[in-house]
Amino acid sequence: MTDDSRPLAVFDLDGTLADTAHRQRYLERRPRDWGAFFAAAPHDPPLAQGVDLARRSARDCEVVYLTGRPERCRADTEAWLARQGLPTGRIWMRRNDDRRPARRTKLEILRNLARKREVRMLVDDDELVCDEAVRAGFTVVRADWAHTSETLKEAQEKEGRT
Repeated sequence: MTDDSRPLAVFDLDGTLADTAHRQRYLERRPRDWGAFFAAAPHDPPLAQGVDLARRSARDCEVVYLTGRPERCRADTEAWLARQGLPTGRIWMRRNDDRRPARRTKLEILRNLARKREVRMLVDDDELVCDEAVRAGFTVVRADWAHTSETLKEAQEKEGRT
């Protein structure tokens, strides 16, 4: 149940709450194996700093999730969040055929959310997403507690897959 008077705390998943290091190898080969990359997501270890921040944020905010993962990953994503004991919240995911850069898709959703509710903060590891959100006037917590490979960063920006 949501309380529309509470502000939103918006959390990214990969590299913010979920450690993707074990599956980044699937993106280092040519062609990139996106199927294997996303199939391995249920085995992501949690990132303690992000999980702790989400749990603390739930005291004052409604926690929601904004991810570049495709919609076909919804069931796995919901199960992973539940296994980690993360707050229940709405999950915004990329359409399966949407290849726009995350900085575009996420900012579009953030702006839509902000029309109806206060967005207290966005927590994300993608520097370009964070920069765009700051420029748009959002409060951003940069999730710098995980290592994201340059390959994954390039794939996020150029291939619009996560």
